[in-house]
Amino acid sequence: MYNINRRKFLGLFGCSCCSLILPSCSTVPITDRKQLSIIPEAKINSQAAAAYEQFRTKAKLIKSGPQLKEVIEIGKKIEVSVSSFFENKNEEDPTRNFGWDYLLVDNDKVANAWCMPGGKIAVYTGLLKITKNTNALSIVMGHEIAHAVAKHSVERASQAMTINIGTQVADIFLGGAINRTRNTIGQNTGMDIFRIGIFNPFGRKQETEADYLGLIFSSLAGYDIRESVKLWERMAEKNKGKEPPAFLSTHPSSAKRIENLRNWINKVMIEYPPIKA
Repeated sequence: MYNINRRKFLGLFGCSCCSLILPSCSTVPITDRKQLSIIPEAKINSQAAAAYEQFRTKAKLIKSGPQLKEVIEIGKKIEVSVSSFFENKNEEDPTRNFGWDYLLVDNDKVANAWCMPGGKIAVYTGLLKITKNTNALSIVMGHEIAHAVAKHSVERASQAMTINIGTQVADIFLGGAINRTRNTIGQNTGMDIFRIGIFNPFGRKQETEADYLGLIFSSLAGYDIRESVKLWERMAEKNKGKEPPAFLSTHPSSAKRIENLRNWINKVMIEYPPIKA
C-alpha cells in the first residue's frame, strides 16, 4: 500500500475531480449560465417519466372540462413557441426529446404546479383560484416549463452527487468527524447544514432563472406578461407572514420576485415578442 500524506492525496483527488467535472458542464439556453451536468439527462427523464406515471395512477384528476382545456392550450402554445424560437435561431431545441403531457389535479387546497424533466406537467385546481386568468396561469406554467428547459433537475442531481463525494472524502481526512456529528445530533443535521450553505443559493438562482425564462416563454406564446406582477402580488398576499427568511428559503421572496419582474417586463416584451408559429 502506498504511503501518501493527506496534502498530496487531496491534490491528486482535486486534479482527478476537476478532470471529471470541468468537461461535464452545459449551458442554460438564453441565459448562457454554465451549469454542472454530470448525470445524463436521459436517465433523469426516464426516472421522472416513471414517477409521473405513478402519480397519474394515484392522483385525483380532472379529465375533461374548460379548466383542463385551458391548461392544455397554454402548454401547447408554450411548447410550440419554445421550439419555434430555437428553430428560428438555428439553435438546438432543448425540448426536442420531451414527451409533453398535461394533468389537472383536483385539489383546491394545493396552490401549485410543477413540470417534471421531459415535459410532464401538473397543475392543481387550488392554483387557479390565485391565477384567476389565462395570462397569469401562463406565467406559472412558463416558469415550471423553464425548470425543465434549463435542465435544473440534472443540475441539482449533479450538485448532490458532487457534494456527496466531497463529503465522504472530507470525512476521511477529518477522521470521521462529519459522520460522528450526524450520529450524535441527528442523521439529517449534516445535510441540513449543506443545504443551507450550498444548495439554497443554487436553488434561488434556479428559481430566479426560471422566473426570467418563464416570462420569455409566456411572451413568445403571446400572453400578456404584465399580469405577472399582479399574480405575485396575489401570491404575496396569500403567503403573508408565512415566508421563511430569505437565507433559509430555496425561493426568492415575493417582494424580490415582483421587483425582478418589473425590471424585466419591458425588455422581454421588446426582445421576445410573440412567435408566429
